[in-house]
Amino acid sequence: MNEEQHSLLLSSSSHYLPPQGVKLSYGTAGFRADASLLHSTVYRVGILAALRSLKTQSMIGMMTTASHNKISDNGVKIADPSGGMLSQQWEPFADALANAPSPQDLVQLINEFVKKENIPFSGARPAEVLLGRDTRPSGDALLKAAKDGVTSVIAAVAIDMGILTTPQLHWMVRARNKGMKASEHDYFGQLSSSFRCLMDLIPGDKSTFGGINDKLVVDGANGVGGVKLKVLEKLLNGLIIEVRNSGEDGGILNEGVGADYVQKEKVVPHGFGSKDVGTRCASLDGDADRLVYFCVSSESSSKIDLVDGDKILSLFALFIREQLRILNEQEDMKNSYQARLGVVQTAYANGASTNYLRQLGLEVNLTPTGVKYLHEKAAEFDIGIYFEANGHGTILFSESFIGWLEATTDKLSSGSKGSEVEKAALRLLAVSKLINQAVGDALSGLLLVEVILQHMGWTLDRWNELYQDLPSRQLKVKVADRTAVVTANAETVVVSPPGLQEAINAEIAKYLQGRSFVRPSGTEDVVRVYAEASTQEGADSLAYSVSKLVERFLG
Repeated sequence: MNEEQHSLLLSSSSHYLPPQGVKLSYGTAGFRADASLLHSTVYRVGILAALRSLKTQSMIGMMTTASHNKISDNGVKIADPSGGMLSQQWEPFADALANAPSPQDLVQLINEFVKKENIPFSGARPAEVLLGRDTRPSGDALLKAAKDGVTSVIAAVAIDMGILTTPQLHWMVRARNKGMKASEHDYFGQLSSSFRCLMDLIPGDKSTFGGINDKLVVDGANGVGGVKLKVLEKLLNGLIIEVRNSGEDGGILNEGVGADYVQKEKVVPHGFGSKDVGTRCASLDGDADRLVYFCVSSESSSKIDLVDGDKILSLFALFIREQLRILNEQEDMKNSYQARLGVVQTAYANGASTNYLRQLGLEVNLTPTGVKYLHEKAAEFDIGIYFEANGHGTILFSESFIGWLEATTDKLSSGSKGSEVEKAALRLLAVSKLINQAVGDALSGLLLVEVILQHMGWTLDRWNELYQDLPSRQLKVKVADRTAVVTANAETVVVSPPGLQEAINAEIAKYLQGRSFVRPSGTEDVVRVYAEASTQEGADSLAYSVSKLVERFLG
């Protein structure tokens, strides 16, 4: 780092002093806190984004959002060149950067890191960072901090993409680094054209829901997703969408609305009620990277029948498995590309969903909790599908399989035009373009759900009947030191303290279809307890018993 760069960093960082007594940690969601505490952090993440761009010689993304958190919060996260999350190897640097106590400490830390990582400041492609933010009122001020951070690195360029969903920014970063057009217009264009392609490939006798199910009503969480869905809906044919809680009618972001609220509380969001009985409904979260479906149970109740991320995963897996079956059963295709399909879940996936997927003959893999682990594992397959119950997930296609699909459709189009094999290959290609392969995307996921339901000729009730969720219960146990709990096998087995797992096993054995695991929280000194059983009473009792065991072994 030369003297000019040293002075620029020292000068600019003096305007963004960190708040006293606040320690932040970069996790799956990046940094999140009350927005008033984040100006220094966002500025410093801007520096990190510029350095990451220099290191990778690629476009980097920087998103200001707190997703499903309350409106007074905000946050910031990085999108790596692939459009995925920040490399885990850089997370400790992010933590140190955010918590450096003074400008002098900050510049020293940066200088040491630049030397260690051999980051080129001269003779390299200038750093480029795409900036996005959601609709939170604190976003404008934090945007300035982000720009100041990026441009405190000499020749670095901050490109403001405006108000976006988080998945849109990730998509743009991935597209830019693949040499593709990557404006918001291009994003909408790719989604709408892929959707139309899939709609055109629906069998002729299954092209409509009929009656009351013609319309989809979407809860936009009073966030950015509702606004963008209204734009996207105008480009679609064959799908009627009504958006409520779009944020344009004075509703408060994530307050009594949104996918996180609906999935956890299992009640109707604000603006929904008895008038919606029998209607297909969906809910986005605040930055539109989560999606769940639901229907209102009855006119006299606020309860819902929830269709969560596990069932979205199951629907996608069924559809893709069917297209692969069509490809593999044709005589002239049997010795060609044998695509490996894999499904990835965490231990929090309902046991009934895991059993269902395995009964279908699918390869099911478990990873530790966190999107970064799910995404990494899914990338090992030709087609990897991952979802969390909260509605965050996507489908990844390997470059080699996409290349084979493209070559296959080109070959078939010159011969057996309109054959089932060609249609199956075209459907898979269209899915790879419709689904956001960078990150979970509620808008692209919603369109894929809708076209598959039409393809199957299924109502929401028919989809929800794939399997019956086992009753479950989650609890938190406050402990002095959560690191005393060490787990293995994708967090399903406790290896420390000794004897705790054996005690948990003894409790599980008392319940029909019992299952339970514990894991230390990643953010607070609590141990999280999850339990399932054949009845809600059994799940509650098992969770309580295991919580008492945690207290006894860590007391």
